[in-house]
Parts: sequence; C-alpha cells; structure tokens
Amino acid sequence: MRRHRIMAALGALALAAAALTGAGPATAAPTPATRTAAAASTAPAPLPAPTAPAPPAEFGTDWHDPLTAAPPVARPATRSCDVTLAEAQFRDFTPYRGTYTPPTGCGSSWSKVVLRLDGKVKGRQYDRLGHLSVGGVEVLRTSTPEPSPDGIAWSVEKDVTRYTPTLRGPQPVEMLIGNVVDDTYTGVIDVKVTLTFYAAERGRTRPAEVPDQVLPLTSATLTTPRNTERILAEVYATGSGGGCEEFWYLSTPDAAPYSCKAADGPYREVRIAVDGQLAGIAAPFPTIWTGGWSNPFLWYVTPAPRAFDVQPVVYDLTPFAALLNDGRPHRVEVSVAGVPAGQDGWSTPANVLLWQDQGRAVVTGALTRAEQSEPANSAVFTPGAQNRVDTKGGHRLTVAGYLDTSHGRVATTVTRTLANISVHRWTEGENQDALTADWADDESVTSGRTTTRTQRSYTINGETTLATDGRLRTVISLGDRADTVSLRENGSRPSWSRLDDHYTGDASYTANVPRDQRHAVGTSSERYRRTGSDGCYDRTVASAQGALTQDLRRC
Repeated sequence: MRRHRIMAALGALALAAAALTGAGPATAAPTPATRTAAAASTAPAPLPAPTAPAPPAEFGTDWHDPLTAAPPVARPATRSCDVTLAEAQFRDFTPYRGTYTPPTGCGSSWSKVVLRLDGKVKGRQYDRLGHLSVGGVEVLRTSTPEPSPDGIAWSVEKDVTRYTPTLRGPQPVEMLIGNVVDDTYTGVIDVKVTLTFYAAERGRTRPAEVPDQVLPLTSATLTTPRNTERILAEVYATGSGGGCEEFWYLSTPDAAPYSCKAADGPYREVRIAVDGQLAGIAAPFPTIWTGGWSNPFLWYVTPAPRAFDVQPVVYDLTPFAALLNDGRPHRVEVSVAGVPAGQDGWSTPANVLLWQDQGRAVVTGALTRAEQSEPANSAVFTPGAQNRVDTKGGHRLTVAGYLDTSHGRVATTVTRTLANISVHRWTEGENQDALTADWADDESVTSGRTTTRTQRSYTINGETTLATDGRLRTVISLGDRADTVSLRENGSRPSWSRLDDHYTGDASYTANVPRDQRHAVGTSSERYRRTGSDGCYDRTVASAQGALTQDLRRC
C-alpha cells in the first residue's frame, strides 16, 4: 500500500509501523487534598520520577513494538473460555480456512466475546490489508505493520459480542492477509487469532443484548424474517490496494497536473440502497496505513487512528423494515460515490444485524418519508507555482417509517448530514504536497421516545516535502472525534460519550539510498481521550527514533 508519485519512487523501501492495544488505566493515586495535615508533615519526601533513557540519535535496526493509546476491551470478572479462531503464516494470497466450534464450558449466552490478534514479522515487507470472517460474517478488518530487520510483535483486541448469533454454532472460518515473499520482501506475517468468551452468571453478569441474527451481505439480495423490528447494516469500507483510491482524499480533477485524478475530485461518500432507493449515507474514514504519506518512520511505534482496527460504517435501516418484511428477496447494495467510472480500489464487505419481535410472526408498517438534499460537490483547481484544489462537498438524507409491533407502534426517523472541506496544495513534480481536510458526519436517530445524536469529525493536516538533497520530511496531525448523546422526551440523558483521538508526527530521512544511509529521525504522539456516562479513559504515548518516551495515563 503506497502513495502517488513521490511515494512511487520510494516503493522499494520497506519500513514499519503497527498497533498494539495498550493496558488499561492505572489506579489513581490520592491527591494532596485527601491527606491530613499531620500525615503530610510526617510523610517522606516523594521519590523522583524515573527518567526514561534518552532516545537514540536516529532509527536503528530495531525499535519499540507498535503501541496505541486506545483502551483495551473491558472484560467482566466471570469464568472465561478461549477458542483459537485462526493460526497461520501468510506468505502469498492463499487464504487460511478452518472451522470454528463454540466453547463448551461457558454456556451459549455470553456477557462478552473478545477477539484478539497476535502477530509478528521481521525482515522487509510492505503493509498489508487483512480480513477475517466467520460463517461469512466479517468480524475483523485490519492492516499490518512494516517490520524492522530485527522483528516486531503487535496485537489487536476487538469486542465482537454483537456477532454472538453467528458464534453460537459451528462455522467455517476464512482469513487472508495477502502478502508477497521473495528475495527482496522477506517478511512472513505470522498471526494467531483467539476468541475469549465470558460467561453470563446469575447475580454477576447478564447475557449481552445482541441481535437475533447477523447476516453477511454476500450478494446484492437480502431476505429478512417477517417479524424483524430493527435493522442495522455495517460496512467495512476501505480505500486500499495500492492504487489512487488508497489516497482518495488527495485526488484532483482531471484538469490538474497531479498523479492521482478523479473527474469529480476527492469527495467520497459511502452509500447503501434498498431496491434502488437511497437508504443511508456516510463519510468514509480517511485511514492512513503504515506506509502512508511516503514516510513509514511516522508509524513505527504509533500507527494512525484505526489502522489496525478498521471500524465499520453503521446505518440504521429500521425505517425500511416494513418493506423488507414481506418475505421476498430485496436488493441491498453498497456503493462509493465519487470513484471514477471503471476504477477499483474500494472494499465494502457488509453485515446486516436483525432484531425480531418475539411476540409476532409478522410485523407490518410503512416507509413514510425519504428525502435528500441535492448532493453538493465542488473541486476548484487553481494553477500556480503552488497548485491548489479547494473542495467542498456535502449531502443530507432523512428516512422515516413505523412498525406495528407486539409492544405498540414504533416510529423511527434517521437523519444524516455530511460535509467535507479540504485544501490540497502541491508544487511541480509533487516535491511539496500538503493537505488540510475536515469531514463531518452528523446523525440523529429517533426511535419511539428516545433520540440519539452523534457528531463525528475526521481531520488531516499534513505536508510532505522532498528537498533537493534528497531529504524527505513529513509533518502531520490527524483527528478522530465523536460526541454521542441519548435524550428522552422528558429531557433526561441516559447515556453520553465523547471521543477525541489525536495523532501528531514529524519524521524525515534520506530517500533513495541504502537503509544504513537513511539517517532517519522521527517523533510521534497519540492522545486518546474518552469520557462519558460509563467513565473516563485518557492516555498519551509518545516516541522518538523508535524509542518510547512517554506513556501517561490521566484517568
């Protein structure tokens, strides 16, 4: 997975980055205000904080294993059972295939199910995209680090409790991390994936609330049970594969002298349609893989947000449940607006999560509203010593419907509003290439007497320069933010959360020379903050020249 013209010249470089889910927050120490005056007067002087070793002057042949500031999956204190889901070494594009069997010692209703991937790789290798499915249901989409000569190890955790219906019975398993191993690219990707099931125990933990069915959208048709009362679709949308759509946010109109072109510019939109009618829209997340922006030294210790745990776009399709409940197959199709005709590069595997009304064999109702604004997309090219493309795009969709269920009539209204503003600047030959971009994806879902509002914001502010002496430098900051709140008609707020995941990096090296002559230096930092009705998590990790320089927890 590489970038455009500057990056194409560097395609032979095999450098690294990765993700390792970090440990949980440390227990908070008592504050001075909680100590009595007498205790304070007799307490020994505090010991000085340990000093971290000074980082090396430049990158060597080894560095700290990849690390993120994101929290681990919270686990209940009940008995647990482990199942190995996949174990393979990926050298080519041959998928691993196996069979999953549910555990026998933890019952069939679980309070939580946690997936963990442990991987290791050494030598020289590109970053690779991978997926894992159980019974055809996509349960993980991930990418890999590029290794150091001495080798690295990484791991990823994910809460997969929502896939419980699929995991209750034996299922075929397929996993693929497409790879190439030869005399130049020597890194074999060695992974093991396990599932840990946490039992639901009376008086301690309840079974998790999960869908009744999870269906993979392996074709363009879907037939739902006739008593379906809630429908969510999740789409693991990624621009990838080494072509221009891996860096879709940098593409320019045809008139601009740039290596990655798209007739309508860089605006992209992930859409889902039911029987040809638009049912959901979303802004794709601008994922940056560990070879991204010409500079793997940025991502060696800390990857960009979501690089190793690709999160799906989620659509609430409940307003269309009445149409889908007629017992006939219906077309449910995912597309990415803005991709040039005939150009590939996007992957959009999808699952459909269904909840059924146990009190009725057939649930009826109607789609009452489907309104959208005219999609906006303007990409204006301004030539000059520093070429420039200014992009503004957006779209709004509202769908509504009702269902007559065994517990009364339930109306659902979903409104989603998208907006994208970006400024792309570059010089002749793309030796200087910069982007400032912001995506907003706001959603409101009203179901019965509860409204849930989510405001999402994704940001990139970065620049890569290639100097006349061959020194390449990238400075970049990335943001992944979301505010979610649930409100009831009476004004109460049963739940809320705020996420702020911010990455910054600055790395440089001498391009197009042997590895031992690159003299690479680089710093990176990530702060992951999440607050809400379920508590607080706040962690910062930082590195320099591959050495961990900070690991700070504030909650």
